[in-house]
Amino acid sequence: MTRKTKGNTGRQGLSRRAFVKSAAVAGGAAIGSGAVRGFPTIWAQNIKNVTLRQFGTGVSNLNAVAEKCKQDTGITIQMTALDSDAVAQRAVTQPNSYDIADIEYWICKKVFPSGNLQPMEVKKLAYYDAIVPIFKTGKLTPDSVIAQGTAPHTVGFVEGKNSTSFAKQPTEWMTLIPTIYNGDTLGIRPDLIKKPVKNWRDLLDSDYVGKASILNIPSIGIMDAAMVCESLGKVTYADKGNMTREEIDKTMAVLTEAKKAGQFRAFWKTFDESVNLMASGEVVIQSMWSPAVAAVRSKGIACTYQPLEEGYRAWGGGLGLAKHLSGLELDAAYEYLNWYLSGWVGAYLNRQGYYSACLETAKKYMSADEWGYWMEGKPAQKDILSPDGKVMEKAGAVRDGGSFEERMGHIACWNSVMDENSYMIRKWNEFIVA
Repeated sequence: MTRKTKGNTGRQGLSRRAFVKSAAVAGGAAIGSGAVRGFPTIWAQNIKNVTLRQFGTGVSNLNAVAEKCKQDTGITIQMTALDSDAVAQRAVTQPNSYDIADIEYWICKKVFPSGNLQPMEVKKLAYYDAIVPIFKTGKLTPDSVIAQGTAPHTVGFVEGKNSTSFAKQPTEWMTLIPTIYNGDTLGIRPDLIKKPVKNWRDLLDSDYVGKASILNIPSIGIMDAAMVCESLGKVTYADKGNMTREEIDKTMAVLTEAKKAGQFRAFWKTFDESVNLMASGEVVIQSMWSPAVAAVRSKGIACTYQPLEEGYRAWGGGLGLAKHLSGLELDAAYEYLNWYLSGWVGAYLNRQGYYSACLETAKKYMSADEWGYWMEGKPAQKDILSPDGKVMEKAGAVRDGGSFEERMGHIACWNSVMDENSYMIRKWNEFIVA
């Protein structure tokens, strides 16, 4: 795709895009510090007075990110963390209550057609070319198979600055700036499980009656349930991310039967709930997120993020701009987006077990050993530390699932919003109370 690369130009010919890149190379020099001449002085001074209101899930609305942004750019980010359903509702029904929407791509499918977010100009994004191709084409490599569900690239672009319908190919206008993503699988307690776990169907193995759990967020839980049912050979889906009513009924029938047989110890909604269930030993196999597994291990308790033959259920999130942003606030928002992709945040997210959208910029903020462990599947040469300095893994450890390519190259489906979403939620809630 042929793209323009020049943004608005200052008095001495310095494009905004070039400025952001040079600032990142300099280690995140504060905007308007005077280190780069020719940048509009009034703009540089005023941007430090801008406050942007951001909301999203607790996964990526992190105080450390807001603090570092303030330090590097002068921009104040006010963050509010909500659960996934509340995020979707607020994005649609309270458009004037936020400036930045930190949402998942499956939520974008609900939100962007409302017109509450404005498309973003690719030419204003300093690191667009470094964004992982999954978010542009749906493929990690040219030979990759596009996974089922709401793959990010299918809702990642629109045709023009006023469009609310999604484009089928990359354009000059993005819906979200991708920030964080991962492939999810089952977490297990290997010290309490005495046989290999290789498939999604193992969640319903009779050996784990009363010791299994599945997450109780309908739009995500149904995808894990579909992976289980397909693995069992009980349901065949045309698209797990967009089930028919018949497929939903069959899926929920399998789960309900297992529930009535006592398979599930609990249904969790929050990160902390999943950690506590696993750490206590009440649950030995469950839907789990990578950082939750790391949190259990940080307590000195064995826990494995288990690679499975059928592949991972993936999710991805990004930052969107509220429709009402304009002028100085819109300029500040673009600077925030460019700072976000410039490397520091990416490294911070990678160290939590997630993946960042611009790997090459994040790599600059990680040691060779960290990069080898988190991204290349290599044994750690030293203890691996969390962003706050706690030991997550001991020297010699190898990341569950291996390298970035092994994990993100083995995605079976993405979190999704189905055409029969309302029906699915009703049937899911019936299962929970059955």
